[in-house]
Amino acid sequence: MAGDRPERGTSVSTVLGRRLGGELLRMREARGLRQTHAAEALTASVPKVAKMERGLVPMRDPDIRALCHLYETDDAATLGRLLSLAKLDRERRKAKGWWHHSPNAGSLTEYVALEDVANRVRNWQLSLVPGLCQTRAYARALEVSYGAWQDPDEIEHVVEVRMRRQARLGGEQPLQMYAVVWEAALRQLVGGAEVMRKQLEHLTDLAGLPNVRLQVLPYRAGGHPCITGPFNIVSFAETEAVDVVHVDGIASTVWVENADDSATYAAFFDRTARLSLAPRDSVALIDTIRKEL
Repeated sequence: MAGDRPERGTSVSTVLGRRLGGELLRMREARGLRQTHAAEALTASVPKVAKMERGLVPMRDPDIRALCHLYETDDAATLGRLLSLAKLDRERRKAKGWWHHSPNAGSLTEYVALEDVANRVRNWQLSLVPGLCQTRAYARALEVSYGAWQDPDEIEHVVEVRMRRQARLGGEQPLQMYAVVWEAALRQLVGGAEVMRKQLEHLTDLAGLPNVRLQVLPYRAGGHPCITGPFNIVSFAETEAVDVVHVDGIASTVWVENADDSATYAAFFDRTARLSLAPRDSVALIDTIRKEL
């Protein structure tokens, strides 16, 4: 994942907070009110309201109720959704997970914070083995090939972050992972033949887990809906929580945080999955490629 590379200054995810703040901002503007009105309703400062609307601070339930009252939003479903979103954001902030102690995690910090409170992740990959499925040797070879490191220790920090993420695939409430991978990712010799051989073995082992579904899109499938690039769809247990889509590029990261657009990504993922091999046939292809090495 390109976002595993260092980007100084990222300390905590604000994706959920931004979504919550953005909705409250739109509600305020729809009523023709200014931040000063919101500040008066909360007995707070205007700078604090600005931070809330930008997702920079957690929001308390009484504040959300007060703002909804000010904005004349009495719909119980809307209020319940905002309160649920705020709760999820507060839990993520309070978790202060291990990733906060990994300064070299870069923009991956924001994604891992979401993944840690998620219950399901759908991953589409064109050219790489998904991060949750990578062996240490494969992950290290990827970082070495990146070639822009100033200090070799940075490579080990990033690799360690990726390895620790994989703990979410186990435990009492394991993350549900559904990965669809293009055949090219399995044939690209990252780290050489021996590294790839062990990586493919690891993939087949993971495919046997009850919470993992792995499919391979073969070359022969031809054109497909997701041909333009990889992405992750992060889902949460709360029924009101909208899926968050993470699209990682070479020089930037895009977060898709609204229901309509995330549903579009989900539909494209499902169409590509239908063009892919069934899980059993996918494992057979992976094993064939491994034996060819």
